[in-house]
Amino acid sequence: MGTPPPLASRLDGIAPTVFSEFSALAVRTGAVNLGQGFPDVDGPSSVVERAVEALRSGANQYAPGTGVPALRRAVAAHQLRHHGIELDPDTEVCVTTGATEGIAAALLALVEPGDEVLVLEPSYDSYDAMIAMAGGVRRAVTLRAPAYRLDADALRAAVGPRTRLLLLNSPHNPTGTVLTRAELAAVAAVAVEHDLLVVTDEVYEHLVFDEAGDGHVPLATLPGMRERVLSLSSVGKSWSFTGWKVGWATGPAPLVAAVLAAKQWLTFTSGAPLQPAVAHALEHEDAWPLELARDLQRRRDLLLAGLRGLGLEPRTSEGTYFTVTDVEQLGWADGRAFCLGVAERAGVVAIPLQGFHGPESQDAGRHLVRWAFCKTPEVIEEGLDRLARAALTR
Repeated sequence: MGTPPPLASRLDGIAPTVFSEFSALAVRTGAVNLGQGFPDVDGPSSVVERAVEALRSGANQYAPGTGVPALRRAVAAHQLRHHGIELDPDTEVCVTTGATEGIAAALLALVEPGDEVLVLEPSYDSYDAMIAMAGGVRRAVTLRAPAYRLDADALRAAVGPRTRLLLLNSPHNPTGTVLTRAELAAVAAVAVEHDLLVVTDEVYEHLVFDEAGDGHVPLATLPGMRERVLSLSSVGKSWSFTGWKVGWATGPAPLVAAVLAAKQWLTFTSGAPLQPAVAHALEHEDAWPLELARDLQRRRDLLLAGLRGLGLEPRTSEGTYFTVTDVEQLGWADGRAFCLGVAERAGVVAIPLQGFHGPESQDAGRHLVRWAFCKTPEVIEEGLDRLARAALTR
C-alpha cells in the first residue's frame, strides 16, 4: 500500500497564505515589513487594563458560545449608535474568533456544495480558501486598476442560476476602495432581484478617509437588505488589537443562528477575558478609531509621497491600511518577482496581488503590489529610505 496523501482533497490546490510567506521573508531578511497589515502600536491602554482585570478576576473559563452578554450588548449598541441598526443582543449578535472565523462559519453554514459565491477581487485570500472548503464555486467581479470601482453591469452579469451568496468587503482590502452609496444600491438591487444572501466584511468600518465622500455605509441599512445581510466586524483593525482575534457577526436571527451552528464546531468560544475588554473598547473608547483614522490618513500621505518619489503611482486609498501600486512603471511585469527582489535588494517587504486574484484573472493583478501604512511614521520613513537607496528598476 502506498503512503496516504497528507492533505484531504478539499485542501488540494489551496496555496499557503501569502502573508505567512512574506512575513517569514521579512524576518529572514531583516526587512521593514510594509506588507502585512498589523500596526506597530497597541490600542487604548484602558482596554488592555480591562483585559488584565478580567484575567485576574477569574474570567478564564469558557465564555458562552455566542459571546459574553456584555460584549453582545456593546456590539448591538455600537451598531445602533453608528449605523442606526437595531439588534437583539441575544439573537442577532454572535461573537467570533476574529472576522476570519466569522467568514469561515458563514460560508460553511450558508453555502451548499456547488453553490456560487461572488467576491470582489482582488479579494482577501481567506475568502477563496473558505469558499473552496465549503464546496462552493468562486465567481469574481474585478475592481480594475487604476480606479478600482465596482462595475454594476459586471456584477449583474456574474450572477447565474447557482449563485447563492455575495461576499462583500468595504472598506476594501487590498485596494482601499470604499464603496459609495450608489455602488451599494447597485449591489442591493442585484441581491433583491436574485434573492441572494450577502455577507459583508466591514472590519475597516471606522478607518475611512476624507476621499470617501459617503463614509462607510453598511449595506444592511439600504432598503430591502436588513433581512438578507450578515455583517462581520472586529476589534482588531479599528482599535489596533489584531492579535486578540475578537470579532462579531450581526444580522437577522436566522443568519446569526446559522453562523453559530458552524462556529460551535470550530472554536465554540474563545478569548473569555478579552471579551469584557472589547466591550469596554466599544462603550468607552468610541472616539479612538476616529483619531486613528485621522492619523492613518497622515501616514498614508507620507507613504504615498515617498512612493511617488520612487517613480510609482500609488492609489490614494479611501480607507483601510493599504495602498496599491503598479510596478510595471519600474519595468516589472510580475509583482511577486518585484516583492522578492525588493526584499533582497532593499530590505523592504510588500505583498504581491496575484494571490488576491483567481486563476482566470491573474493578468489583472499580476503587476500590482500592496503596501501597508499602518506602521509608525519612523518605520514608513525607514522603509522609504531603504527603497530610495536600492535599484528598484528591472
